[in-house]
Amino acid sequence: MISNNRVETTLFLLQSVDGKISTGDIDERDQEVDFPKIKGIKEGLYQYYEFLLKTDRHALITGTVLAKIGVNIRNELEDHKDVNMIVIDRKPHLTKKGVNNLLKSFNKLFLVTNNKNHPVFDLESEKELEIIYYPTNIDLKDLLIKLKQNYNINRVSIQSGGTLNALFLKQKLIDHISLIIAPCLVGGKTTSTSIDGKAPRTIDDLLNIKALTLKKCKTLKYSYLHLYYDVINDTRLD
Repeated sequence: MISNNRVETTLFLLQSVDGKISTGDIDERDQEVDFPKIKGIKEGLYQYYEFLLKTDRHALITGTVLAKIGVNIRNELEDHKDVNMIVIDRKPHLTKKGVNNLLKSFNKLFLVTNNKNHPVFDLESEKELEIIYYPTNIDLKDLLIKLKQNYNINRVSIQSGGTLNALFLKQKLIDHISLIIAPCLVGGKTTSTSIDGKAPRTIDDLLNIKALTLKKCKTLKYSYLHLYYDVINDTRLD
């Protein structure tokens, strides 16, 4: 059952058949950079971007992912003025130029951080910027409640990495999964998967495993698949 006091979430993923969401375990390896180079994968990749454009008007992503795709070094980004971007950035991974690029590209930018020295604070007077600051750890559940109650956001598409995905899943904060499966096997023990984090070991850890209900299954062109699931967050053990 989806909570009424927080935003409804859909985890949107592009992954290989073996569950990898990257093409390697270093920053230089990235699906969006490498898949267009590989025959048998590149031909159908456009379908992922078509689905990406159809996701919720509010997209949640990490500074890590944005830095990886070059937001900090580009002179300009594509115009996405119909989208509000919610960015979680602790380290920080974004530079002042990167934040400025996002402000120019998106309708509104919500920057979520627990780093008081984040360069976003140099831009806090910008009209289309909202800074959500946590003095200690970023509270993901509280964030989703704030987005709904303070900013009237009802639905969010999550496009983050395996570590943050695991935290959302463990805290029962993922309601749906929209999954594009590319026709490939990547491999690599340390290559990031859809859900990373600490591996289950104890019986209690099994409570963090979420069953899924398949709602849609569509065969796309060039051997791609689109799967859409509802997440059963209340795990029960027999």
